[in-house]
Amino acid sequence: MKGIQVWLTGLIVTVAAIALPVLFFSTKPVEAGISPAAALPQHTIHTSHVDLMPGPYATGQEVTMACLTCHPDSAGEVMKTSHWTWESEPFTVPGRDEPVTIGKINQINNFCISAIGNQKSCSSCHVGYGWEEGTANANLAQAENVDCLVCHAQSSYAKGSYGDPAEGIDLAAAAQSVAAPGRAQCGSCHFNGGGGNGVKHGDLDTSLSYAVAETDVHMGEFDLVCTDCHVTHEHSIQGRLVADNIVVEPSEQVACTDCHVGAVHTDERLNTHTSAVACQTCHIPSMATQDPTKMYWDWSTAGLKAEEDDHYTYLNIKGNFEYATNVQPEYVWFNGNLAERYLLGDPIDPSRPTMINLPAGAIDDPTARIFPFKIHIARQPYDTEFNYLLAPITAGPDGFWTTFDWDNAFRLAEARMGLAYSGNYSFTETWMYWPTTHMVQPKENALQCNDCHTANGRLDWEALGYPGDPMDWGGRTPQP
Repeated sequence: MKGIQVWLTGLIVTVAAIALPVLFFSTKPVEAGISPAAALPQHTIHTSHVDLMPGPYATGQEVTMACLTCHPDSAGEVMKTSHWTWESEPFTVPGRDEPVTIGKINQINNFCISAIGNQKSCSSCHVGYGWEEGTANANLAQAENVDCLVCHAQSSYAKGSYGDPAEGIDLAAAAQSVAAPGRAQCGSCHFNGGGGNGVKHGDLDTSLSYAVAETDVHMGEFDLVCTDCHVTHEHSIQGRLVADNIVVEPSEQVACTDCHVGAVHTDERLNTHTSAVACQTCHIPSMATQDPTKMYWDWSTAGLKAEEDDHYTYLNIKGNFEYATNVQPEYVWFNGNLAERYLLGDPIDPSRPTMINLPAGAIDDPTARIFPFKIHIARQPYDTEFNYLLAPITAGPDGFWTTFDWDNAFRLAEARMGLAYSGNYSFTETWMYWPTTHMVQPKENALQCNDCHTANGRLDWEALGYPGDPMDWGGRTPQP
């Protein structure tokens, strides 16, 4: 990976950055010297809903309408968030005439490729009911389709097809169990992004549901829940993911320095590192420490039936995989911006990897820090005549998972997504960067000097733009 990082460093410097605040910029500063716990939000006393939600309820929509009798503004608040729209606000991209949006509802990734290809299952992680096929979903305008239970039910609830409750769910029992979201509720979607436990992020999986300190010190030792850091106001949740968002207001971000401020280390030598090194770089020495995370996905072998299905190596409907545990992150300069984000229909050069998203930053950028990432590499389909990535329809009676016919899957997508298909396809390599921000380990496990400042240390100094180990010459910017 180090050789490829050299190429990436040059590319990051030359590509124009698009603003996106990063996780190390503070949004709710606390006076220096005060315990980090002082910055945590206060949890309200829970009101039992056993008597307030007697039921029975025949549909999820009936539950929502009952919720709205006491919480009349909640559905409208949810419908303003990206959890509901699956789409960003419009933003301007250099080289494009019109503003664009980005999100699961209209763009490509390098896991399942496109939510539009499998809306029946992908929408089970949407906060709504009654999803419809296609990008124009009329039900997104209906307040009764907001699913209150997916975030608030503490028991007896699961989602099924098209965002609706799973068959057999006791909706009254689920409604009576509601409370503020915890790790289980957030994790039901975010731990399983990309098609299974730990697949996408590497720093989010079910090991955090009942975490121990060695896995995540905040959740394991101090029993923090997601909304302690991802503070929520009127159903708008702080924190945005660089993979799926480009333009985000600083006030919407989450930062280590929201709670940890001032001279956070007793050793001043460590404090001087914070001008060039992100907190996460030292304090998350590895990810996927218990459950494996997917590192590679080859769609070109799907449907070949060359080997038996195995969740961690090969599935006939999805192709070959590579998983890993105790993954050491990759380190690049990151200023919180994206240098580029692949958008549907963008041209590619199939002779080199296509960056689905690419962090921006460089050694001479004072706002950048050396930041840890998981890089997921995939081989996914592209149109060999138009030279852009394709988004197949995978689910449904005519989808690829039924027919194992790539050509047909691309023709179905042409009608649904409006992306022309020439009839000629192949497969190309793509990369996605996932910032490593969870699974903060106890301070005793933080990286030590010799983890980086040795001949075989984990940082590639030349790839980062240094002439060598900066300990040898004592500066951040290379000297002439």
